[in-house]
Amino acid sequence: MDNLLLPVLFALGAALSNALATVLQRKAALSVPRSDGLRAGLLLDLMRRPVWLVGILAVVAAALCQAVALATGPLTIVQPLFVLELPLALIIASLLLKRHLPVRGWAAVSAVVAGLGIALFAASPSGNRTHVPLDRWVVALAICLGVVVVLVLTAVRRPEGGARAACFGAATAIAYALTAALMKASMHILDAGGITAFLTAWQTYAFAVVGAGALFLLEHAMQAGPLVASQPALTLGDAGVSLALGITLYEEHVRSGWWLVPEILGIALVAAGVFMLSRLPIARSVVAPDSSAETGASVP
Repeated sequence: MDNLLLPVLFALGAALSNALATVLQRKAALSVPRSDGLRAGLLLDLMRRPVWLVGILAVVAAALCQAVALATGPLTIVQPLFVLELPLALIIASLLLKRHLPVRGWAAVSAVVAGLGIALFAASPSGNRTHVPLDRWVVALAICLGVVVVLVLTAVRRPEGGARAACFGAATAIAYALTAALMKASMHILDAGGITAFLTAWQTYAFAVVGAGALFLLEHAMQAGPLVASQPALTLGDAGVSLALGITLYEEHVRSGWWLVPEILGIALVAAGVFMLSRLPIARSVVAPDSSAETGASVP
């Protein structure tokens, strides 16, 4: 267990930084003109908002922490810890908005933390393969990117609301999980071959491109509809897809048999907690358009 301390600590640091980034980016995203479709100019508008730039710095810090965590620990342990991003984000939002989480909010936070602990203890993920054959990458990339395309096409055909937000959230989740899998490969290449091998590996540029795409999708998920639709899809989807990629790409192992009972219980607690947190008034206030956002011009 001692060899898991470092990746767990850095994964928690990444979750905290991502939570801060989520709050700041969400506030910035609601201050720019809305769009019914994908709009490249959205990022240009956001770059003019200082709060968004601070959020990007938090994203960079999260990426560095995540890189260290993935380089030293299994994907099936590191990525599920990002489930904590939502409760941390709402706690940070409550501080920034000078509002306290209600009792049911703290109950939901407790459910997420307890459920995550139970699920990870029962699953007891192990293994940390450092090389993935190209044929496995081809299959994984084809499936993940194909599903992302389908979700995005479905989202842009939907009006603003829950379905649109859920599709963008799920697409973002898959992109984040794939980015983590590629980042893990890049970190192992850096460790084994040095900076030259890192800069000449296709995985390095792939995770940069997929990661940028995930950020682009995230910004649209924030504008697409309510948090209760996008965040559960993002939070639970990232953990689930990362688990699948860890097992299929890196040959990581989780316990089965009767251990499935506490694993399912833990997942159920996490899911219940995430949905409860997403329905809190403070969560809706962070993502619901305020008066300034409402008066912003709409961009076709």
